[in-house]
Amino acid sequence: MFENLQEKLDAAFQTLRGQGSINELNIAETMREIRRALLDADVNYQVAREFTEKVKEETLGQKVISAVRPGQMLTKIVYDELVFLLGSEQIDIHKSNKPPTVILVAGLQGSGKTTFCGKLALYLKSQGHAPLLAAADVYRPAAVQQLSVLAEQVGVPVHSLLQEDGMPVKDAVRVAKEAVEFGRKNGRDVIIVDTAGRLAVDEAMMQEVENIKNAVNPHEILFVVDSMTGQDAVNTAKTFNERLDFDGVVLTKLDGDTRGGAALSIRSVVHKPIKFASTGEKMEALTPFFPDRMAQRILGMGDVVSFVEKAQAQFEEKEAAKLQKKLATADFNLQDFYEQLQRIKKMGSLTDLLGMIPGMGKQLKDVEVDEGQFKQIEAIILSMTITERTKPQVLNASRRKRIAKGSGTTINDVNQLLKQFEQMKKMMKTMTKLTGKGRQVNMKNLTAGRKLR
Repeated sequence: MFENLQEKLDAAFQTLRGQGSINELNIAETMREIRRALLDADVNYQVAREFTEKVKEETLGQKVISAVRPGQMLTKIVYDELVFLLGSEQIDIHKSNKPPTVILVAGLQGSGKTTFCGKLALYLKSQGHAPLLAAADVYRPAAVQQLSVLAEQVGVPVHSLLQEDGMPVKDAVRVAKEAVEFGRKNGRDVIIVDTAGRLAVDEAMMQEVENIKNAVNPHEILFVVDSMTGQDAVNTAKTFNERLDFDGVVLTKLDGDTRGGAALSIRSVVHKPIKFASTGEKMEALTPFFPDRMAQRILGMGDVVSFVEKAQAQFEEKEAAKLQKKLATADFNLQDFYEQLQRIKKMGSLTDLLGMIPGMGKQLKDVEVDEGQFKQIEAIILSMTITERTKPQVLNASRRKRIAKGSGTTINDVNQLLKQFEQMKKMMKTMTKLTGKGRQVNMKNLTAGRKLR
């Protein structure tokens, strides 16, 4: 994520490192490099120009104290301006005081709109809501079926209207209106309306989504954009905003965006907040958009708070204490390992998770993180009996041969997994003992810093 921009900004900061002071000459050269980095990242030209002017003004107006080097001070100023550019604070979706809350989702075809609807339903469900998906994309082949499959995955009902031949009723406004009424009568407190997209903006699409808006009076309108399309995404957002006056932007495929132009430009151009970021194909890969955390990621500082929050969502405090006890006494077995692996997978892409750890982004550059290895590990463990998983010491040669055959792997693969598992157990036991001697690690302590923003 933002890999190219991160590298070029870091190179721009290098021009001030080693300098004893900041002056018009060296700051002008640095600003030139930063502006070039932003333009290469497909950031809107006007946005890039205004950004560097503000950074220059702030930098020249600051006095460099002896404890802070010029390069460090510039990094802090760029960080502050990035946070401002991205929206300053996280803004939640509007919710109705009288349920149901109606959320209208719009965007071009291929932007990830329908998948986002499924992800949003799962996110809201995790927040204690009872969402309903409305299949108002009645034109794209299999759109209703796609939404139905996603709805089943996340355990949320979907409302659609089908003809006798199984094809969707070609009346998106009727689908949306009936979905809201159905939700109201059946205790659904959030209705998410998936609308039709096109390959490009056209009058028929704009008119239909306007008609749906007028019919259901949504409390929130979200515009979904593919962040990888850069300035095209920004221009499309501008057109939609002029017609719909939407409330917020959703950036999809952000994990594939090494440049960052859409994320950095869109708020300044349409004057609407970015509310969600989608960073992977998994249904759990949706997070509220925090400008400060995104600025940290762009500057290679990681995002520890988001990492901890993702972990907290999967690991309950009692389970974490139980796991810590097992690790300390060497009772941790392959069944425990398998269960923790499932939780880690739910946290999202492994590459994205590692990128949240400060400094890991640079170390992982050009390194392929093979998440397919998870499948091999799972296959081996699932080919074991419960006794073998809980008591790995019983795994003799004949058992290992059977497990290899059952998992479609080799005996060497099974041996390697068992060897690595034992090494990991020893390391975790040592770490747990060290932690026990010092101050206990409490996740609440790690997240307390969020309140200082």
